[in-house]
Amino acid sequence: MKFTIQRESLIKPLQMVSGVVERRQTLPILSNILVKIADNQLLMTATDLEVEMSIQMILPDQAKIQSGEITIPARKFMDICRALPDGVNIEISIDADRAVVKAGKSRFVLSTLAADDFPGIDANKDILEFSVPQKEFKQAIERTQFAMAHQDVRYYLNGMLFEMGTNALRLVATDGHRLALCDQAFESKQKENQQVIIPRKGIVEIARLLEDTDAPVSIQLGTNYIRVITDSVSFTSKLIDGRFPDYQNVLPDGGDKIIICEKNELKQALSRASILSNEKYRGVRLQFSSGLLRIFAHNPEQEEAEEELTIDYNGSNLEIGFNVTYLMDAVSACTTDNVSLSLSDANSCCLIQPEGTSGCKYVVMPMRL
Repeated sequence: MKFTIQRESLIKPLQMVSGVVERRQTLPILSNILVKIADNQLLMTATDLEVEMSIQMILPDQAKIQSGEITIPARKFMDICRALPDGVNIEISIDADRAVVKAGKSRFVLSTLAADDFPGIDANKDILEFSVPQKEFKQAIERTQFAMAHQDVRYYLNGMLFEMGTNALRLVATDGHRLALCDQAFESKQKENQQVIIPRKGIVEIARLLEDTDAPVSIQLGTNYIRVITDSVSFTSKLIDGRFPDYQNVLPDGGDKIIICEKNELKQALSRASILSNEKYRGVRLQFSSGLLRIFAHNPEQEEAEEELTIDYNGSNLEIGFNVTYLMDAVSACTTDNVSLSLSDANSCCLIQPEGTSGCKYVVMPMRL
């Protein structure tokens, strides 16, 4: 196997593929990436047995190509390519059981493992396939993923729910204290709802590979995996085998206290108040009165913060506590100039939405302060 490629053409795809590789591996070959040359095309693949990413590139005609395949250490290869100067051509060849990397006056010899031993995710027959614009899909994930749990014993919360219905894809994430929901329209022949849970790492990698373009991304769903395919990238993730909570029961219904706030003003006020909130519990107290919101924070050192901002609210006085980080995450995810907060009483969840739209909803549980 032998090929030549310009450093700048290799760096970004190599970074994306290397991102899948875990630093600590049970199998040595999982620290490697599979490099395959066939028909003037370079294919690089990495996996940790839970997710798998492949990137395909067309090599220039003068690239001194010899077909073949081998696996090489991902981190070392990535570090070598990063350290090389801009604009240099990199030549990779196989000498016995070693990979030789040459660039300018530099030469590196890397250990290899046989390509035949490289594992792949067993992706069974597709049950459902559909396409959505990359930009819209990426935005839907970014507006939802922050609410996923992190290393929760309730393993089904350490991921995101994809619910496919008739011409709609709904993304839902929750860690038990807050919930984020975003709807995405797509053309489908789906007649009944189908739910799958994609693990956190799969969601992070999908968001990373999607671009801000209207070009379509193809999504294939099987019984135990999801595959996302763009022009040059194929990403596969196993699904979480579990039952997602009934999120419909969490969505507040009929909150009679509706507050409209200017998004950036609210976000900045919460950010300033958070500086003096308790580092562990992150609690802030919100006092709503006609036309006015006051935000209070304090910590064990007896330090205090107080913020005031004008709001559109004509209801009765209300005082309620929340985790300030959860509030800021939800407000930041809204894309309109104003945000709407819906509450029932001092013990109710807060429903946060972009004003005038119903595509995204955020629920934050109250705190006792």
